[in-house]
Amino acid sequence: MENKVTLVWFRNDLRFHDNELLFEAIQKSPIIIPVYCFDPRYFAKNTSGYRNTGIHRALFLLKSVQKLKERFNAIGCDLLTYIGQPEEIIPRLAAKYEVHEVYHHREVASRETKISENVETELWKLRINLKHFIGHTLYHKEDLPFPIRDIPNDFTIFKKKTERESTVRQPFPEPTGLVTHPHLEKTLLPSLEDLGFSLEEIHLGQSNPMLMEGGEDAALLRVEHIIMGKENEQLDYISLSPYIAAGALSPIYLYHRIKDVMLQEHKKRAEKLILQLLWRDYFRFMLKKYPNVFFKRHGATKGNDSLPRENNANILEKWQKGQVGQETIDKAMQLLQQTGNLPIELKKIVSSFLLQEYDVDWRKGASYFEEVLIDFAPATTYGYWAHFAGVGTSPKDNVSIPWQSQLKSNYPNGIENILLSQNILA
Repeated sequence: MENKVTLVWFRNDLRFHDNELLFEAIQKSPIIIPVYCFDPRYFAKNTSGYRNTGIHRALFLLKSVQKLKERFNAIGCDLLTYIGQPEEIIPRLAAKYEVHEVYHHREVASRETKISENVETELWKLRINLKHFIGHTLYHKEDLPFPIRDIPNDFTIFKKKTERESTVRQPFPEPTGLVTHPHLEKTLLPSLEDLGFSLEEIHLGQSNPMLMEGGEDAALLRVEHIIMGKENEQLDYISLSPYIAAGALSPIYLYHRIKDVMLQEHKKRAEKLILQLLWRDYFRFMLKKYPNVFFKRHGATKGNDSLPRENNANILEKWQKGQVGQETIDKAMQLLQQTGNLPIELKKIVSSFLLQEYDVDWRKGASYFEEVLIDFAPATTYGYWAHFAGVGTSPKDNVSIPWQSQLKSNYPNGIENILLSQNILA
């Protein structure tokens, strides 16, 4: 251990609290090199014509990485930040600084998994190991009452059995100090232009008065506001989900804060938050059980991906811009475009509207959400859309209720209170 150097590759885990990578690295290595890569593939346009990361999430991500970098600086270290593909950057740094091992959190979606495989292949050429950690879910997969291949498809059964027979682990303690390499490269955060955004896009994002503050400190502060019941209940989860998606907030930490404080005073609100965390776990585990299931048009059903589907670009554009002529749908989509976030019930309603009123491939809607949402996560976003489209892995939860009925049930007094509460997102 005396001269061991560990490179910690950050991805969707931008925090100090409950971060097994940091905890383990500090325990086993005297020299730590933290690295984050702004991978150009995540800022390019996909085959649907949408950006993989839109301006709102890019701003939120930049701020989250900046805050993490500042936290490292405060303890005499630094987070190295680069624009480029990790399979090129990580091995170069590993060779330069004589790294013994690289740590990272394992992902489940195909693109993220492929990038990990690419990095691992290049590191093996240098005889350096890429060590995988599992730290994105509420329940650790080793603590589930069933192996991944036997996880119940029915969400309710998954939820009941998991809650009854499993426990949520305790968070890992925050690091209070670490030693880094004495001759680290000097790196700066990229600009939005560096990431490929136009001046028009940058102006749109930076002029948004409702832009959420990124970073771990903002996440933890918001947790305390919510568990004390200080914010609009309908916005509880969307006030936290962007931080969870970026890894600035640990679902395990959130769970224990909810259990310690919120259940005593706000039981129903606490249960709703925990339910969303369980859905998030479910989608990730389903994507592990059935690789790529949420990216196929027929989803979990037996169908043909190549079947023709009308994809009227004009209809999609009107829906995205909030110009379909249905007041509530239009207001909700305009709010989504302005803030990059919506409550899950409104996401379900605007998605159901698109799929029930027009014959379009649901993946087009999911791809648009991938661009615009600041809380985008592959398994969760596409998993929900698959259920909106009726092809999800939990048949009982596939949406068949008319969007008008959903609207009446969830927002009997309209969505004005959501519109008036936009300052909560700022």
